[in-house]
Amino acid sequence: MFGQIEEMQKNLQAKLDTIVVEAQAGDGMIKIQANANRKILNVHIDPSLVKDGDPEELEDLMMVAVNRVLDMAEVKAGEESKQLMSSILPPGMNLPGMF
Repeated sequence: MFGQIEEMQKNLQAKLDTIVVEAQAGDGMIKIQANANRKILNVHIDPSLVKDGDPEELEDLMMVAVNRVLDMAEVKAGEESKQLMSSILPPGMNLPGMF
């Protein structure tokens, strides 16, 4: 049984690698993509932010976008984990508060 659970966990991690979420800040001036394993995949910064020379604004927007995308990735990972657990547990068995 543990071998089966380990295999399911590996499959879950592989699936989470394929789920991509995107968050924006500053009306789309900063866009960040991450996967559900909470790995940053892509960062886009509107060139006007760099030209204006305001590093504090850029830093603030980056922080907002990174936190948003990581929150979104965490939600997706939780949904997938919950779905996996429901396929393992016997029908009607519920573990409240697990996710």
